[in-house]
Amino acid sequence: MGASLPPKEANLFKLIVKSYETKQYKKGVKAADSILKKFPEHGETLSMKGLIYNCMDRKTEAYELVRHGLKNDVKSHVCWHVYGLLYRSDREYSDAIKSYRNALKIDPENIEILRDLSLLQAQMRDLSGFVETRQQLLTLKPNHRMNWIGFAVAHHLNSDPRKAAEILEAYEGTLEEDYPPYNERYEHSEMLLYKVSLLEECGSPERALEELNKKATRIVDKLAFKEQLASLFLKLGRFNEAEATYRSLLAANSENYRYHEALQKCLGLSLEGGKHSPEHVNKLTSLYKSLQEEYLSSAAAKRIPLDFLENEEFRKAADNYVRPFLTKGVPSLFSDLRPLYDHPGKADILGGLILEIEASLQNNGSFSGRSQKEPPSTLLWTLFLLAQHYDIRGQHDLALAKIDEAIVHTPTVIDLYLVKGKILKHAGDLVAAAALVDEARSMDLADRFLNSECVKRMLQADQVDLAEKTAVLFTKDGDQHNNLYDMQCMWYELASGDSYFRQGSLGRALKKYLAVEKHYADMTEDQFDFHSYCLRKMTLRAYVQMLKFQDRLHSFPFFHRAAVGAIRCYLKLHDAPPKVTVDEEGGFVGLSPSERKRIRQKQRKAEARAKKEAEEKAKEEEAANIAATKSGKRGSQHSKVIDLDPDGQKLLQVEDPLAEATKYLQLLQKHSASRLETHLLSFELNIRKQKMLLALQAVKRQLRLDPDDPEVHRCLIRFLHKVDSLPPAQTSTEKLVQNVIEIERPSLGVPHDKSLLEVNESFLENHRDSLVHRAAAAEMLFLLSPERKEEAIKLIEDSVNNIGPSRDCAFGRIMAWKLKSCVSVHKLLETTFHDTSAASRWGLLCAEMFPFSTYFKGVKSSAVPGSVNYQACSKEDNSDLGKNQNKIIEAFTHSVNGDIPDLKDLKISAPVESHQTC
Repeated sequence: MGASLPPKEANLFKLIVKSYETKQYKKGVKAADSILKKFPEHGETLSMKGLIYNCMDRKTEAYELVRHGLKNDVKSHVCWHVYGLLYRSDREYSDAIKSYRNALKIDPENIEILRDLSLLQAQMRDLSGFVETRQQLLTLKPNHRMNWIGFAVAHHLNSDPRKAAEILEAYEGTLEEDYPPYNERYEHSEMLLYKVSLLEECGSPERALEELNKKATRIVDKLAFKEQLASLFLKLGRFNEAEATYRSLLAANSENYRYHEALQKCLGLSLEGGKHSPEHVNKLTSLYKSLQEEYLSSAAAKRIPLDFLENEEFRKAADNYVRPFLTKGVPSLFSDLRPLYDHPGKADILGGLILEIEASLQNNGSFSGRSQKEPPSTLLWTLFLLAQHYDIRGQHDLALAKIDEAIVHTPTVIDLYLVKGKILKHAGDLVAAAALVDEARSMDLADRFLNSECVKRMLQADQVDLAEKTAVLFTKDGDQHNNLYDMQCMWYELASGDSYFRQGSLGRALKKYLAVEKHYADMTEDQFDFHSYCLRKMTLRAYVQMLKFQDRLHSFPFFHRAAVGAIRCYLKLHDAPPKVTVDEEGGFVGLSPSERKRIRQKQRKAEARAKKEAEEKAKEEEAANIAATKSGKRGSQHSKVIDLDPDGQKLLQVEDPLAEATKYLQLLQKHSASRLETHLLSFELNIRKQKMLLALQAVKRQLRLDPDDPEVHRCLIRFLHKVDSLPPAQTSTEKLVQNVIEIERPSLGVPHDKSLLEVNESFLENHRDSLVHRAAAAEMLFLLSPERKEEAIKLIEDSVNNIGPSRDCAFGRIMAWKLKSCVSVHKLLETTFHDTSAASRWGLLCAEMFPFSTYFKGVKSSAVPGSVNYQACSKEDNSDLGKNQNKIIEAFTHSVNGDIPDLKDLKISAPVESHQTC
């Protein structure tokens, strides 16, 4: 570096490098300018000055200087290295790798460049290149521990754990007998555990166990040692030793479910599929009886038997399990019991048990079979649990009655209002649910969780403005958008995006969904710093787990929801491109001229105010950046980003919405291929693009995942109907496509001698008792034979709402129809069949079944004037957050309210009714 400069300037060049490394940027620029006065075309100095400018957020000048320097000295490895660093800072990793490789052509043994290249290869998962680069580093510096470890990890990531273990074995051979010193015991211990895990992974558990026992004294993490030892015993079939080890682990932590599962495997009692045999149940009962006696305070030892016990044994165990929690007052008890409702018959037993406990407490003040009186709070939590039981069973009237009884009992318990809001949400009154949860929030204004729950309910009720005003109470500087984005508050962005999508605001919805996608991109970038840190600190097992986690990052639910939302927005944008008119952009459709004028005036004032605030902020930030640059610090490290497109209008200005949707579909197909929704969207996208073979592929994958799903049936019939409607093939490509589809037709369950009407009729016969399946069959009948419209509608109207058998039937009915399904059927009658009369009949029927539903205007919903919830959800301006809280909640005759003087005159408006689904 700087070799072509005289001694004085060469020393100055070294000062530039040192200033860059110590972040003394002003000093570095000064030294560079001193060199450039005498040698204005010196390429390496120009490049280093550009690199420092990049750190000072002067990127345009930085790239100009670096490119100029590289042009002047194209054979300098420094210039190429700096160019790569510039690309790396902008996350242009592919270009950075190219620059590093060019630098290595000039100086192939440069340690720094090789190290930087290896980090980028690990980031980009260029694993073969990563192995090659780490081998070069080890060859150049074999006495450096990090190079040995990096070479081993590279082989492990490249699916060669055996070679990785051999490298670690060779590294250990270079160490002295008294290694490690005391201050490196942990790092060496982690390496030994990593080596054992490699031996286990490559299929040598005997060697792994031998190595683990041999190095036991040098392993510091005794818990990890025991877990690894037990795992190896189990894998080798040494069940007695594995059992003893897992029992010792349970003695340390009896609540760890993984230990319980492993102990069951040791005893040959694990459930591989289906149900336990009676013999297994007896052995498990005996096992957990002994564990309960040994660990008296263990909740896991009491909870696990509820999964395998049946009938009376289950009832007794559940009774013993829930009583202490009811006495203590544990609000999360129902969440703990929730998985049991998926077991046949257990929901009825739990319902009968809770009713019996309630009756005993009401009559005697104690549990049945006990003389000891329970505190009054036990009845409260029993009612709380019973309300949630009725809610999950769809008996919302009974659920509300019980939660109201609990509120009358103790009006100050916040959890009661949260659950009541959840019940109203499930019953179909999202506006009333938001009001109830807002009441809960007002009882403890310092609780962030309550604030978040309230915001979530408001967004579900499409009260976006009110939700934003509520969310801002827990953000800094009153700037909710930037703060919520910086905090990666994805639940808020997803709920807000869903609300905007329901209201037809595609631009804002897309903005929220793409913000979530950006968070996941940031998470992917955040792993970069760990590639060197973990090798240096020897946290090798955690490092490999982190990389595996990153590889499946896009399969997590939040990203899936965001990608699905973005694809749906683009599909809707393709089906109905926005008309660029002043009225529609302003949302003035249906308003009188005076109302339009008033709204336009408000919008102009708001835009002017926002523009002025943005200019003031920009001036402040510019002044701060200039001051920071003068002091040699990074300028805009904490500056706020000004959103120039708050409504997402630029996102709607895409030439090909389907091409944009395809980007997200490819991610879903790669990371969420096991989800049916992925292939449903693939079909919708490809059928619009006229990609018939890709649509066929999507249908085949749907059938493989769930052939009985009504949406799959819709896609199958639509696809084959589309194929049958195509004009005769003209080109060789079209003929080939049609031939492939004809060959694949039997694999779709549609033989050549069977018509689509017959396939649809067969589907209906197999699912005659299901509303959603009948609706799908009716829709496809109408598609195939439009003249049979009345027959198709009759198929839907003849559906029977079967009442499920239940021991609770004396206290209410359990209906087979769900509100969400009924709403979708109503929309089907309106939008697909275009039969307002049938839709009206269906609406009246559902309003009777779902009296709290605002969509169907049920008699008890807030959408009906004069109902119990109407006043609480009046259609007025909701801009005055924190006012008149009492007036809102007074309309809820079921609730008991305290005095809330700080929240007066709050008014919550009802959302558009067509968006009210659960």
